[in-house]
Amino acid sequence: MSFLFGNRSSKTFKPKKNIPEGSHQYELLKHAEATLGSGNLRQAVVLPEGEDLNEWIAVNTVDFFNQINMLYGTITEFCTEISCSVMSAGPRYEYHWADGTNIKKPIKCSAPKYIDYLMTWVQDQLDDETLFPSKIGVPFPKNFMSVAKTILKRLFRVYAHIYHQHFDSVMQLQEEAHLNTSFKHFIFFVQEFNLIDRRELAPLQDLIEKLGSKDR
Repeated sequence: MSFLFGNRSSKTFKPKKNIPEGSHQYELLKHAEATLGSGNLRQAVVLPEGEDLNEWIAVNTVDFFNQINMLYGTITEFCTEISCSVMSAGPRYEYHWADGTNIKKPIKCSAPKYIDYLMTWVQDQLDDETLFPSKIGVPFPKNFMSVAKTILKRLFRVYAHIYHQHFDSVMQLQEEAHLNTSFKHFIFFVQEFNLIDRRELAPLQDLIEKLGSKDR
């Protein structure tokens, strides 16, 4: 949730995606913020009673996009074509970009380029009213869950890159508490609804286990 970031400059990598005030999704977002404020992240991710699962996943996906947008926005000056010539998460994991439409065959590119492609692609999905309907009564499409899973899988890669390649910069900026809280919330959410395959989480498995054990 954006309130985690206190009064830091609201520099984002891409424009923030807003949920329309007064909409049911906005009410759900407020509910999530209130639950998060209690400090119990396991409880904060649980589907509220009587709510639609797709809508809950949609609201949280938008929120995670905004959070990662802000987190990456704080370290863009350290993530350059020179310092990060490939999109990686440590020496064992490298990501190549493809979106299946404009770029069908995966291409090797720098981390800033990859993250630009990724965040632009996510933004396009979130802005698509047929995929992420914002009006009450408009149904979610049959492929919604599959698209949401792909979005979250790709957003995880930005967290993985920041932790592996830029954690020193995050610490210099004194943003590590924000990063850890945001990532813990993200992980608890995807675990609650089984949204990312365990193999995809491997680059940060040790951290995930550590965050989970602290909460037991």
